[in-house]
Amino acid sequence: MSGPLTRQSLMVAGFCVLADVLTFFYEGAYAYPGMSFWWLLAGIVLADAALASPARLSGAVALAQAVLAVAGALILPAGGPLPDVNDAGLLVAAYRSGAWLRGRPAVLALLYLVAGSVGAGVLGGTDPADWRSLLLHAVKEALLAWLVGRYTAARGAHIAELRQRAERERERAQQALADAVAGERSAIARDLHDVIAHHVSAIGVHAGAARLGLGAAKEASPVSTALVAVETSSRAALLDLRRMLDFLHAGAAEGARQPGLDDLDELVHTVSAAGLRTSVTVEGDPRELEDSLDIAVYRVVQEMLTNALRHGDGRVDVVLSYGSSSLTVTAVNPKAAPGRPPADSPHRGLDGISSRARMFDGHAEYGPVSGGADWKTTVTFPLDGT
Repeated sequence: MSGPLTRQSLMVAGFCVLADVLTFFYEGAYAYPGMSFWWLLAGIVLADAALASPARLSGAVALAQAVLAVAGALILPAGGPLPDVNDAGLLVAAYRSGAWLRGRPAVLALLYLVAGSVGAGVLGGTDPADWRSLLLHAVKEALLAWLVGRYTAARGAHIAELRQRAERERERAQQALADAVAGERSAIARDLHDVIAHHVSAIGVHAGAARLGLGAAKEASPVSTALVAVETSSRAALLDLRRMLDFLHAGAAEGARQPGLDDLDELVHTVSAAGLRTSVTVEGDPRELEDSLDIAVYRVVQEMLTNALRHGDGRVDVVLSYGSSSLTVTAVNPKAAPGRPPADSPHRGLDGISSRARMFDGHAEYGPVSGGADWKTTVTFPLDGT
């Protein structure tokens, strides 16, 4: 703001100098002899140029303009009409004093200007008994411009207050919205804990009890292996659920974090215990990913393995390929035998994979390959080139 205000002050001062100088050349050249004319002209230039000075000097500028007006009347030869000396400077000085000054300095500046206007009128030949004319001249040259300055400053302050009030209202509305979202997240977290955590815990407990009920002789049976997988999966689900609940509560415990690619071995171990033969291959030069992207890639791999476990035929090959500008995750698994009953909730996992990819400007492709015997899912995430 300081740059435009400075330019405007210089422009106003320049036009005042131009207006008063041209007027004085036209009217004062015939009224003032020799050196008086040039001294007054120099005073006009200096006093009007001072209108570009800082606002805190508005009182001093008003005093200088008043003194210049009285000086022009004092050195006027007897019998000549009083020419316009610095009318433009007086008006702008009065406006500046009303707009920028407050309290006692503003009143003093107004008194300087009124005294200068009345004094110049009396010394310039106006009959002191004609007080109405003197008063009207002072109102036009000083009081009116001073009041306009006061009004302009008050209006600007009022507009600024309205803007600040609107900004405070907006901030309060945003805070209320944030509080409402936090409350809703807490409610969702409580519902998830009450509805899901209880049932998943019960699944793990019942699976453990069933495995123990088989006895030592049945430890290596397929049923025992499946029950171990159920226990492991339920514990992993509870761990992920607790992480999500901490996130929804916006108060995760110290050290708690969402799983990422560093947890792939644990994920592979879990699905392998459930009977899915899993191979994970990393191609290219692995790099550290941002936390949000690292979590998203882990979730995509998790969903790929889940789909292969539910809809495949017991085996899946996963490849993480790091390129110069992208990370591609590919999963290939044989499709289930024709006689196997289809799993419920078709395509919901694939929609989730696609949504996670789009969140990072990536894309997902999936469909049958190798004549329809295998199913292939490919997800590409763009990476920074560094």
